[in-house]
Amino acid sequence: MAREIRRVGVVGLGAMGAGIAQLCIEAGFETVGREVSAELGERSRDRIAHFLTRKVEKGQLEQDARDAAVARLALTTELADFADCDLVIEAIVEELAPKQALFEELERVCPEDAVLATNTSALSVTEIASATSTPERIVGMHFFNPAPLMPLVEIIRAELSSDEAFETAYAFGEKLGKHPIRCYDTPGFVVNRVLIPLLNDCIRVLDEARVTVDDLDAGMKHGAGWPMGPCELVDLVGIDVHVHASEALYEKTREPRMAPPPRLVAMRNAGLLGRKSGRGFYTY
Repeated sequence: MAREIRRVGVVGLGAMGAGIAQLCIEAGFETVGREVSAELGERSRDRIAHFLTRKVEKGQLEQDARDAAVARLALTTELADFADCDLVIEAIVEELAPKQALFEELERVCPEDAVLATNTSALSVTEIASATSTPERIVGMHFFNPAPLMPLVEIIRAELSSDEAFETAYAFGEKLGKHPIRCYDTPGFVVNRVLIPLLNDCIRVLDEARVTVDDLDAGMKHGAGWPMGPCELVDLVGIDVHVHASEALYEKTREPRMAPPPRLVAMRNAGLLGRKSGRGFYTY
C-alpha cells in the first residue's frame, strides 16, 4: 500500500535534479532542494523560475500558480533539512561510491518511514541500497531528460525493496503527471537496456555503411518513424553521458553491443559532447 507524500526532498539540483524539483513544486508538493553551495542552489532556483515564467508566457500556466510553485521550493546545503521529508530523490553524480555514502547519510537524518529513491540511469539500485541498514525503503525513480517534458518515469524495485516503498514511488510518479512503469533492478532497466545498444548499432552503421549523419537520421525518422534521428538524440542526451551509461552497462552484461563505439569515445575525449558543448554530430 502506498503511503501519503506531503514533503519531498531532492538531492542535487543539476539538470536532472532541478527538473525533478520543478515537477514536484508544480504538482503542489513542498520541496526541499539541496546543493553543495548556496550559490549553486540559487542558480538552480532561478533556472526553475525562468522555465515556469516561460510557461506563463506561453499560456500554459497562470501567474499566480507560477508564483505559488516557486514559493514551495526551499533551498539548503544541509542534508539534516530532510528530517521531515516523506520522500527523498537523489540526483547526484552517476558514481556508485558517492551515492552509497549519500544514502548512508540520508538513512541517518530522514524519518524511519521515509522512502529514499535514486534517479540512477545505469547503476544497480540494489548496490546503492546495500550501503544502508534499511534497504527495504530504497527504490529507483529514473526520470528522463528533460524531466519536466519527458512523460516516462521508471520505478525500479531493488532486491530488498518493500511493496510499500515501491508502490509509494509509483503513486508519486502518477501524482507528478508522469506515466510510471514498474521494472526490476536489471542492468539498464527497460528503456536504456533497449535504447543504448540500439543507438550504438546506429553509430556503428555510420562507418560500416558509409552513410552520412544527415542520411542516417533521415532514414530512421522517415523509414522507422522515429521522432528524432539517432545522432540528434545522442547529441541531445550528451555524448559523454551516453558513453558513461554504455560503459556501465557493458561492465554489467559484457554484451558487445553495450560497449560504446570507438567513434563516440573519441568524440567524448575531444570534448565534442553534443548540444551542451555546441558541437557533436551537428554544430549548434
